[in-house]
Amino acid sequence: MPVYSLRINGRTHQVEGEPDDNLLSVLRYDLGLTGSKFGCGEGFCGACTVLADNQMTRSCVMRLGAVGNTSITTIEGLAVNDRLHPVQEAFLEAEAFQCGYCTPGMVMATVSLLRTNPSPSDQDIAKIMDRNVCRCGTYPRIVRAVKLAASRMKSTTPAPSEVRR
Repeated sequence: MPVYSLRINGRTHQVEGEPDDNLLSVLRYDLGLTGSKFGCGEGFCGACTVLADNQMTRSCVMRLGAVGNTSITTIEGLAVNDRLHPVQEAFLEAEAFQCGYCTPGMVMATVSLLRTNPSPSDQDIAKIMDRNVCRCGTYPRIVRAVKLAASRMKSTTPAPSEVRR
């Protein structure tokens, strides 16, 4: 079986796998990074969202053979030491989840959005979140969390990976 060198959350990992294996399975079962969830398996629900070179990517449809030199960030890679990412803090504060299954994907989508659009409109938020399914229907709280994170990230001078407490 081929061995792949993957850059995940700032660390290099050697994994065995087939080119058609999906990244989600490798993350969860080979590397123990279980934050990304299996939802639909077709790239539609967003529960498996990770950042691939800072772009929102569905890990359930990304093939191991296509990862190459891509830098992958999972929900586990957002916190720095014991400090949550501002988006994670905002989701907690706004209680933007109920069962929590979709939360990692929602957080990763928000991080991706705020990297490219630090002042998103309601329409921008709706467009990005339309690609992520929350079966509990906490969308109003999710929108509040996105706005809170955007506000806090704009008002701080530290890098987005640092949190103001």
